[in-house]
Amino acid sequence: MRSVELLIVGAGPFGLAMAAQAQADGVDYLVVGKPMDFWRTNMPAGMFLRSACDWHLDPVGIHTIEAFLATRHQRPADVEPLSLEFYLDYACWFQEQKGLVIEPVLVERLDRIDGKFQAQMENGETIGVANVVLALGFGNFAHIPENLAALLPPGRYAHSKDLVDFAPLAGKRILIVGGRQSAFESAALLREAGAAHVHLCYRHPTPRFESSDWGRANRIVAGLADNPNWFRDLSDAEKDDINHWFWTEGRLKLEPWLWPRINQPNVTLWPQSQLADGQEQADGALQIRLESGASFLVDQVLFATGYEVEMGRVPLLARGNLLAELATSNGSPRLDEHLQTNIPGLFVTSIPAVQDFGLFFGFTISARLSAQLMGRGIQGRLANRRTTTTEYTG
Repeated sequence: MRSVELLIVGAGPFGLAMAAQAQADGVDYLVVGKPMDFWRTNMPAGMFLRSACDWHLDPVGIHTIEAFLATRHQRPADVEPLSLEFYLDYACWFQEQKGLVIEPVLVERLDRIDGKFQAQMENGETIGVANVVLALGFGNFAHIPENLAALLPPGRYAHSKDLVDFAPLAGKRILIVGGRQSAFESAALLREAGAAHVHLCYRHPTPRFESSDWGRANRIVAGLADNPNWFRDLSDAEKDDINHWFWTEGRLKLEPWLWPRINQPNVTLWPQSQLADGQEQADGALQIRLESGASFLVDQVLFATGYEVEMGRVPLLARGNLLAELATSNGSPRLDEHLQTNIPGLFVTSIPAVQDFGLFFGFTISARLSAQLMGRGIQGRLANRRTTTTEYTG
């Protein structure tokens, strides 16, 4: 059985940043997963990121987006807003420049046996592991409200992560349920892909088409590197204030370059509305009725209703023996200052860390910070093990 000091599960931004940190620390590591797979397969071509060039992946600050631009003789102004294609190119370059060790296989199940982890891979191999980082991203946590799904016939709706090829929807009428950036950008891309009409239905007023100011977020994330307990030590009221501010910047604003693409005759906005019913017609169309009484026909419903963490939905945990031991709150793992769970050596980052570290961890702005904090925790565990081994052998 092969063994490594650190297994990083997931090769998205958080996993790549963690691999770079482990490499810099001289830790024996292995990343498993398909590089940037969620970004490649669950995000639509043509989308743009909300981040700028300062949200790079390198925790040691060498292979930044600016450094990547220098190889292309470009400046930030030449590429912002960052396209999905550009960011994927950067991630590929980052991986190559670092020489990161990534095996494109998935973990079938993760167990802890006699205090050590065993990862059963989909190819049948078993890997013995001292430390595990779960950098799983969003894929397992797609959320469709059950009460809304129950209003529609089976098979007539999808989550936005599962419907990203818009070409087959040319000439179709679409209802998008959701009113944040991803919903509006999907509407723009659908219209540009030839959709006949796109409706957006959301419970709140239409967000402002206004550039977000991430300056405060950058300062907070930089501060967390020195004081990782800062957010968790805040009062509930202070946490609510920070999260509300971040929510305002990240969710109550839409990028201004979207408005000309949305302000079109075949895009209809239904603010402060909610789905009430969806009945299939004889010709296959869906008769949609909103709680306001408005009614219209569509061919497909797309839920852009975000993500909700529930660790029991992670297949490799559900199949293994860790879930019963894993301490959670509201579905999210309870984490220490190094993003370590109550199970020694098991670290979790990205969106499952939002509850303990703030909404920043749902954005790539936190990938470098996450790697630094977990790196310290892993280094501490390895140092303790070396000390214990020396004392025992001495």
